[in-house]
Parts: sequence; C-alpha cells; structure tokens
Amino acid sequence: MLSPCFAAALAAATIALCPMPTRAELPALELDADWRRAANMTMLVSTLEHWLDAQTDWPRRDTAPHVRFVSAWQAAARRGEAATFQRGHLRGLYDPDRSEVLLVRPWDPRDAGDVAVLLHELAHHRQAPHYWYCPAAQELPAYRLQEEWLSEQGEALDVNWIAVVLDAGCTPHDIHPE
Repeated sequence: MLSPCFAAALAAATIALCPMPTRAELPALELDADWRRAANMTMLVSTLEHWLDAQTDWPRRDTAPHVRFVSAWQAAARRGEAATFQRGHLRGLYDPDRSEVLLVRPWDPRDAGDVAVLLHELAHHRQAPHYWYCPAAQELPAYRLQEEWLSEQGEALDVNWIAVVLDAGCTPHDIHPE
C-alpha cells in the first residue's frame, strides 16, 4: 500500500511525463472516438457534437439539449408547426422553446440510422438561435449533415429530397388562382 504522500507524488510525476493534450488538440482526438463506444447518451451527444464542430459553421451552444425518449403519439402531439413539412414516420424532433430533443421509441444507440436522427436534431439545436425564414428552411441543411454522417458509416439516407427542397423554400403550398 502506497502512502498518500507517495501516491500524490507518483501521480504528479506521471502527469509530468504524460502531458495532457492542449485544448486545440482535444477535438481532433475526440473526433476519432467511435460513436459506437459511447457508454451513455451524454458521451454519444458529445461525440456527435465534435463531428458537427468539424462539419458546420454553426457554433456549439453553451448547453447541450435535453434528450428524451417518447412514444410516436407523444412526438406527433408535440411536432406542431413541423407537421407541415415532416413526412413519413416521425423518428425525432427538436423543440427550440425547451432546448429538447425528442427521440421516438424504439431507438437504438447502436443503430447508425437511429443515431443519425439524433445528429439531425443536434443540428437543429445549433440552428435555433439563428434566423430562418420559416422552420422548414432548417431541414435541408440538417438532412445534408445527416446524409454525410450516414455516408461515413457506409449507409444511405432514405429521404424524399424533392419534398425537403420544396418545403425548405418556404413557399405556400395551398396556392389557388383567383
């Protein structure tokens, strides 16, 4: 058993021999972290945030969003304005008023498609403080990031790009000639 004084001296010597990386070196080291090894949601969000740091100019927010798992009907009840441009099976959404990501169960942290949904919603968290002509305008860049991340995982994003682009244009959909 080491004495407390000797243990402290040994720890200090170890730190001196193995210097900690600088703050500038940390993101590069953490970018190499595989999302599959994240032990919990906080670590997974951190890994995805580092990826977003390298891929987008939107800065990371001071606080991470709260992530909650909900049923499909709970998510549908909360989507509000998003109902006009969210098509198909709702898998996640971001509530900017609460800084909250809602992930629809079942959701698997080992499934790249499910993790890509979280990444998409984290992109919305970064977009929230910025002005957008309409909420749908945020979708195209978020889907592009999601597509890029999935491509790096060797997977493809199944999305109706025509619908996303049309909705992102923020034009009224119910135009009738007079």
